[in-house]
Amino acid sequence: MKKSVFFLLPSTRRFFRVGRRTMNFSLKNLLNGYIYGRWIYHYIGFGTREHSFTRRFPTLTSFLFKIFNPSNKSTADNEPVTFADTYHGKVICLDEAKKIVTLNKKIDIQDLEQVIPYKLARSIILENPLHLAVLDCPCRLVRQKHCKPVDVCIIAGEVFTSFVLEHHPDKSRKISVEEAVEILEAEHRRGHVHHAFFKSDLFGRFYAICNCCGCCCGALQAWQRGTPMLASSGYVCKADQSLCTGCGVCVRFCQFGALSLEDGRIVIDEERCLGCGVCVSKCKENARWLELDPSRGTPLDLDALTN
Repeated sequence: MKKSVFFLLPSTRRFFRVGRRTMNFSLKNLLNGYIYGRWIYHYIGFGTREHSFTRRFPTLTSFLFKIFNPSNKSTADNEPVTFADTYHGKVICLDEAKKIVTLNKKIDIQDLEQVIPYKLARSIILENPLHLAVLDCPCRLVRQKHCKPVDVCIIAGEVFTSFVLEHHPDKSRKISVEEAVEILEAEHRRGHVHHAFFKSDLFGRFYAICNCCGCCCGALQAWQRGTPMLASSGYVCKADQSLCTGCGVCVRFCQFGALSLEDGRIVIDEERCLGCGVCVSKCKENARWLELDPSRGTPLDLDALTN
C-alpha cells in the first residue's frame, strides 16, 4: 500500500493543489483556509469567544485576531476590505436552498455583485455539487447550551466535501440529495434560517448551507452587533393587517428581531428583515408574504442566474 506523501490525507493534497491553481491566492490565504477547515471547531470557538483559550489568554487571542484581520487589505479600486467581505453568508429561502443541493451540473457564474454584495465575492462556483456531506454545526457545539440537532451544516461540492469527511469523520457523514432536502425542511420547520456561506480563504467559493438560529450562530450574532456578515435574500416581509390576528407566533420565530407586537398588531422593521421567509411559513392566517426589494440585492436563484 502506497503511503501518503508527508502523511497528508488525499483530500489535503487536493486542497493544496486547488489553492495553488487559484488566481491571486497567497500562502497566507491557503494556510488560513486549511486551518479553518481542519480545526473548524476551535476556529469558530475563537471567533465567537466561546473557546476557553480566549478567556484564559485574552492578550494572545487579540494578537492572533490581528494576524488574520483583513482590514489592512484593499481591492483593485483601493476600497478597504472588511471582515464581512472575507467571511459571510447570503440569506436564502427554503426553495432556493433546495435548488443548490439538487443541482446536477457544475455551476460557474460570474459578475454577481448584486447577488453577493461583497468586494471579494463576485462569483458562485460549485464543483461536483451533488457531492454532499453534513457536518455537526461548529457554532452550536461551541456553546455550553445549544440547539439540537447539531448535524445541520450541509457541505456542498468539492474539494470541501472530501476534506470534511476525511478530517472530521466523527462529526460528519456523506448524505444523499434526499437527506439534504430533509435536513433543510426540518430546520425550516424549527424556524431556523438558511445561509449560503462564503469564505475568501476557501478559494472564494460558496462551500456550505448553514441552518442558523439566533442563539447559537456566530454570524447572526455578529450581524446583530453591527458587523454586516449576512446579506439579504433580496426579499422583505410584508403583511396584511386585516388578516393578522396578532397571535405573535411570527415574532417568536423571527431570528433577526424584525417583528414586534404592538397593540395587537405586528410591526415589521424592514431594516432588520433579511427576507428568510420563516415568518411566512409560520403564519396560519396567510397574512405574511415575501416581496422582492431591488435595493436589497438579487436573490440567489440558480434557475434565473444560469438561464
